[in-house]
Amino acid sequence: MAAPLRIQSDWAQALRKDEGEAWLSCHPPGKPSLYGSLTCQGIGLDGIPEVTASEGFIVNEINKKSIHISCPKESASSKFLAPYTTFSRIHTKSITCLDISSGGGLGVSSSSDGSMKIWQASNGELRRVLEGHVFDVNCCRFFPSGLVVLSGGMDAQLKIWSAEDASCVVTFKGHKGGILDTAIVDRGRNVVSGSRDGTARLWDCGRSACLGVIADCGSSINGVAVGAADNSINLGSPEQTPSEREVGTEAKMLLLAREDKKLQCLGLQSRQPANAFNCCTFLSGFLLLAGTQDGNIYQLDVRSPRVPVQVIHRSGAPVLSLLSFRDGFIASQGDGSCFIIQQDLDYVIELTEADCDPVYKVATWEKQIYTCCRDGLVRRYQLSDL
Repeated sequence: MAAPLRIQSDWAQALRKDEGEAWLSCHPPGKPSLYGSLTCQGIGLDGIPEVTASEGFIVNEINKKSIHISCPKESASSKFLAPYTTFSRIHTKSITCLDISSGGGLGVSSSSDGSMKIWQASNGELRRVLEGHVFDVNCCRFFPSGLVVLSGGMDAQLKIWSAEDASCVVTFKGHKGGILDTAIVDRGRNVVSGSRDGTARLWDCGRSACLGVIADCGSSINGVAVGAADNSINLGSPEQTPSEREVGTEAKMLLLAREDKKLQCLGLQSRQPANAFNCCTFLSGFLLLAGTQDGNIYQLDVRSPRVPVQVIHRSGAPVLSLLSFRDGFIASQGDGSCFIIQQDLDYVIELTEADCDPVYKVATWEKQIYTCCRDGLVRRYQLSDL
């Protein structure tokens, strides 16, 4: 992985005026960092600034919302993308989770102020406030229909909400600690939750019942993911006949990100462990991504997980979110960085403006990318701006 480039978070605003400046830097591993600056030499008739870089850096391309910078000495290249829109009125405090509906029309987000809200994805206009959890709401996501929301909170409750009228239609109880993450199985007749109590549970939405404890780790489960297994993966057979209420669990893998620095993979239906490896999300039926507290992103093959396919390290900040995207992925970290790596690009796309505030979660819809941040802002980026 080439040396990461960094740029001033508000570079797009800073370079909109004559002689405006923005700093940039390159951080090659094991070498001294290189520092430079960008200077606006004027604004063209098309509204695009004419920008020059200090010695050691090159401006390859620029438009109103993106700039492509290279550092030839370190063979580093990144395209930085400024947000198309920023929504500042949804929440007043740190936003810890968000999701976008399958149709792209609605967003849902939760905040450290205990609130959970549904809003118009195009303009951030508030549509519904979902009230019913006690204490913080840790996670929220839309069902595939886009009309229903699943949430988990520090009150150890899992809730299902109508996005149309904000009513809570189902409450699941059974966990003894706060729910930290959820996953939806196929179309949503079953869901999975991970909790501070160390268990992952499978739930039947139609009957508001727990179908079983999938895993009991003895350690807080911070993240869960469900994905289809490649045909080459042996997930084992269930010890007991699965309930007829289990729908879509066959040939599915469940990944558990644990507080004790372990990540666990098991068959969702069989409850049998697959190979041990670190992971946070799926890239395919056998490729996984794992993000660590010290900033490493591991790409792993389930068929031979002991040796990573590759390890990506751009900073020592915790990796907070990983999302499969096109033929690559989007990652966000605790230092405010959020970037896209794709196989067909020889540069990294950086989503800017979060400065040093952690970017907790990323969601996408078609060519639009939404991020939520500790500074209380939802940012919407458009890849058409590149």
